[in-house]
Amino acid sequence: MMLTLGSSSAIVAHNLAALGNRVGFVSRIGDDQLGQIALDRLAAGGVDISKVRRVTGSTKTGLTVILQRDGWRNMLTYAGTIFELTFDDLDFDYLASSRHFHLSSFYLQRGLRPQIPDLFRKLKAAGLTISLDTNDDPDDGWQGGLRDALRYVDVLLPNEREARRIAHTDNLDAAIASLAEVVPVVVVKLGERGATAQCGSERFVSPPVKVDLVDAVGAGDSFDAGFLHQFLRGADLESCLANGNLAGALSTTRAGGTEAFRDPEHRKRFFETHKSAMT
Repeated sequence: MMLTLGSSSAIVAHNLAALGNRVGFVSRIGDDQLGQIALDRLAAGGVDISKVRRVTGSTKTGLTVILQRDGWRNMLTYAGTIFELTFDDLDFDYLASSRHFHLSSFYLQRGLRPQIPDLFRKLKAAGLTISLDTNDDPDDGWQGGLRDALRYVDVLLPNEREARRIAHTDNLDAAIASLAEVVPVVVVKLGERGATAQCGSERFVSPPVKVDLVDAVGAGDSFDAGFLHQFLRGADLESCLANGNLAGALSTTRAGGTEAFRDPEHRKRFFETHKSAMT
């Protein structure tokens, strides 16, 4: 077995920083060994962790156990302090000092979720752009104020199944079209088929980057980091998609969602090789 940095938001933060961005991370973790490991990994990756709140008590830092099989995997998550993050844990002045805000795991943020629409509204009023990766809903209800929150989102980053569930339709094209009526940029991750996006009435498709797969855990979160890296620089949507696919593919070359990004030489060689192949 191996122990590595997890959680969707932590993977995005770590990998976005590894790509050369200034990243601050806001969360709530336990005062325990796993929490310290997470903080150490984020700090070593260049992420500002000064606003991470460590709490004592019986609820500990979250942990996901992944049992990898051939072609599938079992995952069991102890959410721990993830469920307990609240609006009061956030430093709004700190958040508002940035240009962009990304939220992961909408349905795991049980303590924060009722106030996410209000948080988004305030951040938009402060001039930030906002991206959201809902990740899965363990209860498979896909309600809980998500539609209210989407009114303030600039970039929505679901995978194919999540897009269908959010839009309450089995037809992916219909789901994307429906979501694009609410969110300016809808990006759908298609795994080994690459990614697609819609902005207004325009649809874009980006092919996958072919690699020797080691582990797909965290590939979607790494895609988010690669996409946002270009989005924050004002790149066109096709370039954002291509960079998202590139970052997602890099992630799959090592076990865990951040290990490939922790090795600067490996990351540099991968980008140089595959960017030249893409052009």
